[in-house]
Amino acid sequence: MLVTVKLPIALLQYTRNESELPVEANTVQEVLQRLDASFPGLSALIVNETGQVRRYVSIFVNEEDVRSGNGLKTKLKDGDRVSIVPVVAGG
Repeated sequence: MLVTVKLPIALLQYTRNESELPVEANTVQEVLQRLDASFPGLSALIVNETGQVRRYVSIFVNEEDVRSGNGLKTKLKDGDRVSIVPVVAGG
């Protein structure tokens, strides 16, 4: 499946300033693996050492947060948009 990955400004320094990337993948986990193959170390900023999405990062497929579904095993369809978004906290 060909999907479009949208990255936040904070990660552009790792992707040669590319904010949207086409990626061939069947799951969100494969998206991260493909991104890491092209940009070594990028996935470590998104997932922790146990393979879970970091607390301060959200991943959306289209408009749905993967945490509310199958997480990194979320299946993708052609044309899906995968957005990696930093979580902002305040008080």
